[in-house]
This record gives sequence, structure tokens and C-alpha cells, in this order.
Amino acid sequence: MLDIIYSNDSEASVSEASVDKIVSLAARAEKKIHGTVEVTIVGEKKIKALNLKYRGKNLVTDVLSFSWLEGGEMPGDFLGQIFICYPQIVRQAKEYKVSVEEEFARMLVHGLLHLVGYDHVKENEAKKMFVLQEKIIKKYLL
Repeated sequence: MLDIIYSNDSEASVSEASVDKIVSLAARAEKKIHGTVEVTIVGEKKIKALNLKYRGKNLVTDVLSFSWLEGGEMPGDFLGQIFICYPQIVRQAKEYKVSVEEEFARMLVHGLLHLVGYDHVKENEAKKMFVLQEKIIKKYLL
């Protein structure tokens, strides 16, 4: 089962249907992605405040993921929360010469993979994460 709680606290033109499609594709590629996921699109002020509060970094970032399982077992089938900063996604899309839709999808998948334990601190783990991320993005863009 996959349940997505979507909210858009920014002026982003991202539909709930797009978010559902991206999360569903990711869940088909990585079986650990299941349960309830909260996806919230925010502006720079909110992401910067979250980044400072939870990571000690006073800057805007593209995506933050908070796994509800990190601190121990949560009742039910809760996976976590993902916050995506839409203005940062727009900047990155321009920088990487991709569409905003593609960059948004990439950061959502990136956040989902973090929720289920993927990381990119060590080189071998990073390779696994980014290969799977790009495989999912290719399917989304078809």
C-alpha cells in the first residue's frame, strides 16, 4: 500500500497527479518504498528554517527527507516526510539544463530513496543510489 499526503505551500505548479506518478514509479523500483509519505512543496524561507533547525545549516537546499523510522519504530505504516524547495528546483533545472519537471522528479525520488535508507556519503553507496534514481527518472520521462 502507498498513501501520499501532498501539500503545496508554494506557488509551484506541480500537480498531485505528477507526485503520485513519481512516487508510484519509485515504489515499483524499490520495494521498501511503501506506506504513508508526506510530500510538501515549500519556498526558500521554510526550507532554510528546516535546514537550520534539523541540520544546523543556515542555507536553502533542494530537498529534505525525514524518515519516521530513524528514531525507532513508529506505529502504523508511516515512511516519512519530504520537503522540496520549488525555487531551488527551478534554479537547478536551469543550471543542469533540464526541465523543471525533470529536476522536481529527480529530487522527489532522491528524497524517497533517503527515506528507505539510501545515502551518498560513501562512494559505493552513492553509486547504487544515483543509478537507481536515474533509472526511475528515465521511466518517468518516457
